[in-house]
Amino acid sequence: MAIGQPAQAATASAPVLLEHVRLFDGTDTPEQEDMAVLVEGQSIAAVGHNGAVKAPKGTKRINLSGKTLIPGLISNHSHVGVVSGTKVGAENFTAPVIKAALDQYERYGVTTVTALGLTKSPLFDDLRKAQHANTDGADLFGVDQGIGVPGGMPPEGMVKVGKDQIFRPSTVEEARQAVDTMVSEGTDLVKLWVDDFRNGVKSAKPLPVMKPEVWQAVMAEAHAKNVRVAVHIHDLAYAKKLVSAGADIIAHGVRDEPVDDELISLMKSHNVWYVPTISLDEATYLFAEQPALLNDPVLKAGLSEDLTRQFSDAAWRDKIVKSPLDAASHKAVAMNEQNLLALYKAGVKIGFGTDSGAAPVRIPGFAEHRELRLLVEAGLTPLQALRLATSQAAALLNLSDRGVIAPGKRADFVVLEADPAQNIAAVDQISAVWRGGVRADGPLVPR
Repeated sequence: MAIGQPAQAATASAPVLLEHVRLFDGTDTPEQEDMAVLVEGQSIAAVGHNGAVKAPKGTKRINLSGKTLIPGLISNHSHVGVVSGTKVGAENFTAPVIKAALDQYERYGVTTVTALGLTKSPLFDDLRKAQHANTDGADLFGVDQGIGVPGGMPPEGMVKVGKDQIFRPSTVEEARQAVDTMVSEGTDLVKLWVDDFRNGVKSAKPLPVMKPEVWQAVMAEAHAKNVRVAVHIHDLAYAKKLVSAGADIIAHGVRDEPVDDELISLMKSHNVWYVPTISLDEATYLFAEQPALLNDPVLKAGLSEDLTRQFSDAAWRDKIVKSPLDAASHKAVAMNEQNLLALYKAGVKIGFGTDSGAAPVRIPGFAEHRELRLLVEAGLTPLQALRLATSQAAALLNLSDRGVIAPGKRADFVVLEADPAQNIAAVDQISAVWRGGVRADGPLVPR
């Protein structure tokens, strides 16, 4: 199913010509120096070498010498309305909380967000329509509710969402009904959780896992209605089973053991997308082990007062570091990086996501910047990582109107003070973010 392309609202703003800029267009094309990008309304009207782009009378010109322009980042796996500060629960699924998160994503250069479940209809559907129609905050796509397991994933004691934010079918018929409800609400995708939630901690008590007949019924019903299915997994064995059963998107990286030729062959032959979300496990320990990050203005831009107090609390940090999950999360990051590189080299289709917004430590916007660093740490070049987060992420969503800098595409882009090809940390140096031809407030960090 192709996710519907949002209608572009009319605008009377004057054309803008961004001149003398270094350009990464989101494709395999190397960066180009001294380029010009003409924006008319919500779209890119022309791209070319400086001096070769003809600008209409009355065009505003902006000199971006020394700066780099990249497509807006696109998240294929985030969540909204689950977290507020350090609190997790159903009370956070409100328009103000979600809108604040979308504004924060935009400040970090994430111009499109996919919320993979734990949502509430019709509020989520109304918010998606509103974000498609305006240019204030990140655009929003995603999953109505999602399908979990009675007594299992996603764990009720952790996510604390309402019963109207998740279906937990125990029979095939209930599974089909859940899909039918989600489709009737206009969901962009269907989401499944198939995981025992031990997260690599061998002493942890496993949660019940979805029965194969239930996930098979979900996939059959969703595909009959031309809706694709994204699946939460952790382990290689479940990844193989779900891809074989018809999953369209593996929404997390395999973290328990190295991927093998069987999974690679299945992923490629079934044309399945893979979203590694490496930063998910890093966030488990990052702020406890590196308290100096609290001095980073890029992190500060995304921290609430409650989170700042938590990260500053030595007792909280000590508890996290001593938890069995800390060591397991380090191993998960290393395995995830290894597997991402193997799948990338094998030609498996890779998207971009973080699970940001699903827990307080998975900070909207900041998590996406960390993910880019981790992709590079795994062995990708900075521009390969950025391609995953732009044109590839758009392709995963079947959104042909964004993800690249080209005539006719949405004017969703980020202006950086430095060159990310030299150092991926340049993504932190945001000078300006534009969505739908409108410049957002900024920069991310005042300079």
